[in-house]
Amino acid sequence: MQIAEGTVVAMDYALKDDEGTLLDQSQPGQPLAYLHGYKNIIPGLEAALVGKAVGDTVEVRVAPEDGYGVPNPALEQVVPRDRFQGVESLEVGMQFQASTDQGPVSVRVVKVEEDNVTVDGNHPLAGKHLNFDVTVQEVRAATEEEIAHGHIHQGGGCCGGGGGGEGGACCNDDKESKEGDCGCSH
Repeated sequence: MQIAEGTVVAMDYALKDDEGTLLDQSQPGQPLAYLHGYKNIIPGLEAALVGKAVGDTVEVRVAPEDGYGVPNPALEQVVPRDRFQGVESLEVGMQFQASTDQGPVSVRVVKVEEDNVTVDGNHPLAGKHLNFDVTVQEVRAATEEEIAHGHIHQGGGCCGGGGGGEGGACCNDDKESKEGDCGCSH
């Protein structure tokens, strides 16, 4: 069977930046599984996998526009340090959940000054080229329930990568919130 919309794909992958630094990878014996064609992984990787079958290997370089996008300067904001009540020591790289009018947003501390903290709501991989080495381990037809819910129902969570909707760096974090009788919530 070939990878197409409505198939469940299990793959081993390694993700590196342009300098060759390993950013993420599947664990041995625990391939990432996802429902193809439902925006569960970044678009550039999903497009490169169409038509592949079990045993195929793919090396693909994904441009920022087809990955986590280009950085949006509007998502970087300076906030008063006193907004971080209960946090003893603020350091660059720390992550927090910020409440916004659109709901909670993950932000990363990028600069700490005496009275102000600069946070960035862009994905940490925004603006970066992503280099994937992928080996397809399994391809099967999705169940009607998986298609109705837009994600798989086995293999460890909503993106198939260990629960909590995380699924590794290739999981698309911009999925619309869905809930079903499967108990999953993105």
